[in-house]
Amino acid sequence: MFVEEKKIHISKPLELNSGKVLSAYDLMYETYGQLNDDKSNAVLVCHALSGNHHVAGLHKGDEKPGWWDNMIGSSKPINTDKLFVVCMNNLGGCHGSTGPTSINEETNNPYGFEFPIVTVQDWVNSQKVLMDEFGIDKWQFIIGGSLGGMQALQWSLDYPDNVNNAIIIAASPKLTAQNIAFNEVARQAITSDPDWCDGNYIKENKIPKRGLALARMLGHITYLSDESMAKKFGRDLKQDKINFNFDVEFQIESYLRYQGEKFVTSFDANTYLLMTKALDYYDPFNETDFIERMSKSRSRFLVISFTSDWRFPPRRSEEIVKTLIKFNKDVSYACIKSDGGHDAFLMKNDDYFEIMRTYIEANING
Repeated sequence: MFVEEKKIHISKPLELNSGKVLSAYDLMYETYGQLNDDKSNAVLVCHALSGNHHVAGLHKGDEKPGWWDNMIGSSKPINTDKLFVVCMNNLGGCHGSTGPTSINEETNNPYGFEFPIVTVQDWVNSQKVLMDEFGIDKWQFIIGGSLGGMQALQWSLDYPDNVNNAIIIAASPKLTAQNIAFNEVARQAITSDPDWCDGNYIKENKIPKRGLALARMLGHITYLSDESMAKKFGRDLKQDKINFNFDVEFQIESYLRYQGEKFVTSFDANTYLLMTKALDYYDPFNETDFIERMSKSRSRFLVISFTSDWRFPPRRSEEIVKTLIKFNKDVSYACIKSDGGHDAFLMKNDDYFEIMRTYIEANING
């Protein structure tokens, strides 16, 4: 399935939670499947921290499919034979939507570190703008894993009349102190890089490669489980003997360095800071008007967790489930056995895929 990315320019100002205003902005997105005549088969997929709008299919000339290609497509759990799927690169991103790498029209320079901090609620508001551009009244499903799942939950609170089903996967109602700590270490790695240039490295024709690679390596460790790392790498050496030096000797070291180096070529450091801050700030159940907004939510919910996910373990998903039950919401919950860690939501798993397929088929018409 070949797909093309599309960009829309929004000239209506968007007020952010921080009080800052984007006077105009671009949204990059992709679509899959066909929107039916009454526009009742629309699905919004929300991406996680390092994701983007290229969620499925192939771009011409590129052999790498979208990041959830195993889930979305013809006859797949999110079945594009029946559904019209939209995925957007979030504001503050670095894959086409307005963000730190974009040119600030007021200065004719990249926004860089001056790009305003954005929140999950800001992303939902901008996604609603895109929804209106399509003329869609309701999302049949809003689906996301990790930070994407938080956006699905936020939609049900902010726009209760526009969501029929929210599928929240490997997510959490808020970060623990430990998770905030991981994010802060990652940010410090980036901002301590000698090429950070106070966040204006693009203007200086530099990239804080070392810091961004370290941030990615740290993050990647938290996305995997001990079991998955043991199964894939164990204590295997790159060579047949120990060399008694500080170069790469174990396969896991080589893998992490590769992931860090690859990430530097495809992601922006300021965007990484913005995404982690959005995670840190997310805490909808503690908002002063939460009870009122949750009471108005009309969505059905499917919440999914994974046994080996220690970044957002099952008990965090169960906090969401218990809160939804407390407010008498229609909620289904599944805890999937997997050794994939937090990244299990991206991996093929028969039980996981069957639950997704069954829930979507059962609710596809309303």
